Amino acid sequence: MKRGIVVLMIAWAAMSWAQEKYVGGDMSALQLYEDNNVAYYDRSNRVIPDVLQYVKSEKVGWNSVRVRLFVNPSHLNGDGDPDPQVCQDLAYVTRFCQRVKAEGMTLMLDFHYSDTWADPANQWIPAGWATLTDEELKDTVYHYTKQSLEALVAANATPDFIQIGNEISYGMLWSAEVNRSDRTNRCFSNSPEEYWDRFRALLTEASAACREVCPDAQIIIHTERAGKPNALADIYARLASVDYDVIGLSYYPFWHNSIEVLAQSLNKLATDFPDKPVQIVETAYYYQWQPAIGEGIDYDFSSRWPITPAGQKAYIQDLNAELRLHDNVNGLYWWFPEENGNGPDNAVLMGWINRGLWNDNDHKALPGLYALQGFINEETAIEGVYQSSDEEARYYDLLGQPISQPTKGSIVIEKRGGTAVKVYAK
Repeated sequence: MKRGIVVLMIAWAAMSWAQEKYVGGDMSALQLYEDNNVAYYDRSNRVIPDVLQYVKSEKVGWNSVRVRLFVNPSHLNGDGDPDPQVCQDLAYVTRFCQRVKAEGMTLMLDFHYSDTWADPANQWIPAGWATLTDEELKDTVYHYTKQSLEALVAANATPDFIQIGNEISYGMLWSAEVNRSDRTNRCFSNSPEEYWDRFRALLTEASAACREVCPDAQIIIHTERAGKPNALADIYARLASVDYDVIGLSYYPFWHNSIEVLAQSLNKLATDFPDKPVQIVETAYYYQWQPAIGEGIDYDFSSRWPITPAGQKAYIQDLNAELRLHDNVNGLYWWFPEENGNGPDNAVLMGWINRGLWNDNDHKALPGLYALQGFINEETAIEGVYQSSDEEARYYDLLGQPISQPTKGSIVIEKRGGTAVKVYAK
């Protein structure tokens, strides 16, 4: 029985460590899908009555949700084309965030500070702010951030994490979208220092509003240079005077290079910014129909992780394994896991992206949905436990066979969401 006791101690230590970690997804479009009566199915083809409750359940094991917020959603993407997903105004976000908090999950609010998608190539100032001077803009950022947070607090939807900007590797709140050739205020390594001064001032105002309204929330500065360790560290060195808590990264292997390069970035951040935990606030990988290099991706890792459901799961497992090696990483979020080809044409998604965690063809949960929590709870080496198709079974013997209840003198594995989280002698 001594061996059983040792295993139990290790299992409980792992569970204690897991409580300090956050795993989940940016599910900003889930409310839109639900409003259009789109159905979701689990891996056994059973209807999921409430997706948010399902991802929180032991079957999936998520404890956090990320939600984006646009200033005045234009329902257009960065290229000016119709995009029904650009709909997250304060009313939409408040309604969805109330549900997240009611489920007892942590909430990450992602301010885009734009009317449409903000990313490294698109940081367009909201139309209603376009004529403001820089001084007026700083004041507006402060009051907009403050008022948005006050509305969420009043609705019992207080964020636990707040991103002040989305993928702001090159600054934020550029000139009006109609003047794309104007590179004023874009922050590159060789940009005029006045551009960086403006950038830091805007972040400082946003941060001040967060501290005032949500003093217990952790503030995130989010970039996407995960594939360029030196450039990544340079950005955060330039933003050292800004008051924030967490370094947030986007990491997509088809844009940001290999996991080995990501590891270099994480190591450099740990050395250069030892007081800043890191969260991967966006990641994803294809399970079918990946574009070709030059047509939407920069790196092709399909020989390493096939563009299949199994390949997507393998990517998640490899990413989990790497992230667990880095003590400075405490969060992992899948971007757009709720993608679902089911439902009315063009009501939610103009075209399939094929990087979600539900299959667009049959609308069933993919294996990767159940693997993501491996960032917190390392998957058991007994593969039979993970592969069991019995969603309701809870206990397994050491051969991975489901049993109804532990019997006296037996060694059993307790499964949560396909992952063994407790091993003990009865």
